[in-house]
Amino acid sequence: MKPGPLVILVIDENRIRAAIIEAGLREAGHEDVTVVHDVAGIARRIAEIGPDVIFIDLENPNRDMLESMFQLSRAVKRPIAMFVDRADTASIEAAVDAGVSAYVVDGLRKERVKPILQMAISRFNAFSRMARELEEAKGELENRKVVDRAKGILMKSRGLSEDEAYALLRKTAMNQNRKLADVAQSLVTAADLIGPGGL
Repeated sequence: MKPGPLVILVIDENRIRAAIIEAGLREAGHEDVTVVHDVAGIARRIAEIGPDVIFIDLENPNRDMLESMFQLSRAVKRPIAMFVDRADTASIEAAVDAGVSAYVVDGLRKERVKPILQMAISRFNAFSRMARELEEAKGELENRKVVDRAKGILMKSRGLSEDEAYALLRKTAMNQNRKLADVAQSLVTAADLIGPGGL
C-alpha cells in the first residue's frame, strides 16, 4: 500500500447504506471517498478511480451477484471489505477464496467502518506477503531443480564429482556476472537442444 491518504471507493446501490459507510470513513479522517451506486461497468470505474481500498455493500445478494463481485475482487488485487445482510457458509468460503479481505455479515454501523477498514488492509497485506513468499519459495525450488539437473549433466558429460560440477557452475556464473540458476538453465536448455549424449 502506498503511503499518504487512501483513495477509497464505496460500491452500493442503496444510497442510505452508502451514506453510512461514507460518513464512517470521513469521520475516520478519510477525505478521498468516491461512492458509486451503479455496479454496471464497475471494472472500468475502478480502473478510472484507482482506489487503494474498496467497500462493497450488498443488501441481499443472489448467487450471480456474489460471484460477479468475487470475480471482481480476484481481478483488482486490492483490500476489499464486503458487507452483506446474511450469508451462508458457502458464500463466506467463496469470499475468502476470492480474496475478500473483510466479509462482514449484518454489521453495517458507522462506528464499525474504521476498524473494518484497518482489518481489511492488514489482512490484505498479510495475504499478499504470504503469496509473495510462496512464489519466492516456488522459485527457489525450481532454481534448485535446474541447478541439480545442470550438475547432473556436467557430472555425466565431464566425469566431475557433484562438488566439482557445482564449483564449475558457480565459477561460470561469477565470470559471466549472471545468477547461478540462469547459467544452470542455459546449460540444461543447451543439453535439451543437443539431445542425449551430445554434451
